[in-house]
Amino acid sequence: MRKIVFLGIYGVIMLILIIVILLIIKKRRLKKYRKELEELDKEKNEIESAPVITELAKLETIVKNEKLEEKYKKWFNSFESIKNDDIPVINDMLIELDSLLDNKDSKTYMITAPKVEIEIYKSKQRIDTLLDEIKEMNLSEEKYRKIITKLKTKYRELNEKFELNKKDYEQIATPIELQFENIEKLFQDFEEYMEQNDYQEVYHIVKGIDIMIDHMEIVINEVPDLVLLTNRIIPRRIEQITETYKELKAKKFPLKHLKIEYNVEESLKNVNKILDRIKVLNLENCMFELKTMLEYLDSLFDEFELEKQAKKQYEESKKIFDEKLNKTTETVKNIYNQMDEIKNTYDLTENDIKTIGVVNDKTNELNDEYKALLKSAPRKKTPFSELSITIEELAKRLKKIDDELDVTLKNLGNLYDDEARAREQLDEIQELLKQSKVKIRSYKLPIISDNYFVQLQEANESILEIIKELERKPIVIKTLNTRVDTSRDLVLKLYNTTSEMIKTAKLAEYSIVYGNRYRSKNINIDSGLNQAQMFFYKGNYKKALEVSVSTIERVDKDIRKKVKELYEKNK
Repeated sequence: MRKIVFLGIYGVIMLILIIVILLIIKKRRLKKYRKELEELDKEKNEIESAPVITELAKLETIVKNEKLEEKYKKWFNSFESIKNDDIPVINDMLIELDSLLDNKDSKTYMITAPKVEIEIYKSKQRIDTLLDEIKEMNLSEEKYRKIITKLKTKYRELNEKFELNKKDYEQIATPIELQFENIEKLFQDFEEYMEQNDYQEVYHIVKGIDIMIDHMEIVINEVPDLVLLTNRIIPRRIEQITETYKELKAKKFPLKHLKIEYNVEESLKNVNKILDRIKVLNLENCMFELKTMLEYLDSLFDEFELEKQAKKQYEESKKIFDEKLNKTTETVKNIYNQMDEIKNTYDLTENDIKTIGVVNDKTNELNDEYKALLKSAPRKKTPFSELSITIEELAKRLKKIDDELDVTLKNLGNLYDDEARAREQLDEIQELLKQSKVKIRSYKLPIISDNYFVQLQEANESILEIIKELERKPIVIKTLNTRVDTSRDLVLKLYNTTSEMIKTAKLAEYSIVYGNRYRSKNINIDSGLNQAQMFFYKGNYKKALEVSVSTIERVDKDIRKKVKELYEKNK
């Protein structure tokens, strides 16, 4: 029961709390809406208090023509429309919003308020536009007076600059003077229309004067340079080009590809056309076209110089190319003519033979093209610049042929070198074998092991194989090199075996002789040395050395060192 009562009380408290929260939210919302309404009313009052009448009153003093009077009436009627039509509607809507807030009808307020904002915005836009137009008219005289003052200052500066440098304008001076007179007339028209307050016409006059003065500024600044280019620089450049062209033609330079006569004639025509445009003060692209023309004319001097250098380079390249081509041709010819002999001497691959044939064909082809070039040069139709490029291309091809030839010569040289080297190494191998035999005979070994004789036989047979390969025709260099490598390894192995066997026998002998001093003192040493001697006379020198040294070490720990020193001393 208590639990039910407690839950009931809790529910009532929560209900009261929710109602209180909702009332607070609604109160705050109404307060916010009231503030918005005040802002809307303030904006409406700003529209009402706009100083349109004051600005219209200022305008009354300058209304002196029908156009301006018509505008005055239009602006006045627009203001009356806002004042008598728009404002009352807005007032009624604001009253309605105020009533809604008094009745705490937030929902309807939220729907109606945006409509009021739109109406106020539209009226504000209309009144702002109206004010801007009226103010613009009221300020017209002051504005145009300031603009025309600046234009007159600029006009006087340009006129003064022109008068001071009049001689630089030459035949263009008269058209410029006429244009200055036209601008003077427009200044007079400006004053007449300003007296009538016809600002619409004044606007067009001021704009026209501004455009004409901007144009005159370009004319005054550019015409002296244009006159200099058309009357002096370009004609002089054409004259120099014509003189140089005649000199080079007299020296038999082929220059038809430059089309000098045609281009000079066209340049003169274009200069006259541009000059005609300058005389009517039409300067559009004139400077660009004249500079382009001048650059072209200057480039002809570069072309002339290029041909001079190309002739010199052609003659030098031709001399060098002649020498190299003759040398290469002679080398290829010699190799090609000796091919049968070379094939009989060495076992050439199909690729080697093919490469020599290809190099020979390319060399003959290059010779034919070079002869054709030498025949065409005296006709003086091909420019030296082209001849120089052509001979450079031929030189590049010759370089490639030389590279291929070098590979071929290197391959042939390698075959010859390998043969010569094989013969030299054969002598060296035979000498090494001889040293091995001398060495084995120099030391009287009681027994020589079978291993030695096996290696000796292999070494002798390998030398015979080298001799056979050298006598074979054609020589297979790859096989020959293999035989030489194998023989060298076998003889070197025999030499090392001989040296090691003699060294071991000597050490064993030295050890036994040294140990004889201990025989009478120790029966074990005597027995050990006897065993070592037995191994020695059987030819097992390594075992004889091991047994003798280990036996003597019982009484002399330094035996190994002493035997080694004794060996080095008697080496």
